[in-house]
Amino acid sequence: MKKVFHKITSIAMALIVVLSTMSFTVNSHFCGDMLVDTSYFVKAESCGMDMQQEKKSDECSVIKKNCCQDVASVVEGQDTLKITSFDQLSFDQQVFIASFYYSYINLFEGIHDKVIPFKNYSPPLVVKDIHVLDEVYLI
Repeated sequence: MKKVFHKITSIAMALIVVLSTMSFTVNSHFCGDMLVDTSYFVKAESCGMDMQQEKKSDECSVIKKNCCQDVASVVEGQDTLKITSFDQLSFDQQVFIASFYYSYINLFEGIHDKVIPFKNYSPPLVVKDIHVLDEVYLI
């Protein structure tokens, strides 16, 4: 039971560290006001209505506004982790952690299955039938 609890705790702590430091990008492609595609980690696919920029001519330059828009949202994780060693804690904090750890570990100690606590004691000798002497009968 103790080993399983330690494994579950260590996996949970590792996942917390990974998820808190992970960053990713959410890309969305809008055509007008409608959301066409959303993509994580890579660029979103376009709707095919993107206007291509033509070469500008000296005679006539007409700029048409594109109806499509790409939006990128970046979710940044924590970049720096503060690693505290046991030496940097004050003496009171070290005493608290050591006593908490010692008392917590001792909660899970128990008697092994093969230990028989009354192995060295012999049972009392039966000289007379106690139920008959006390006149106690089960009906």
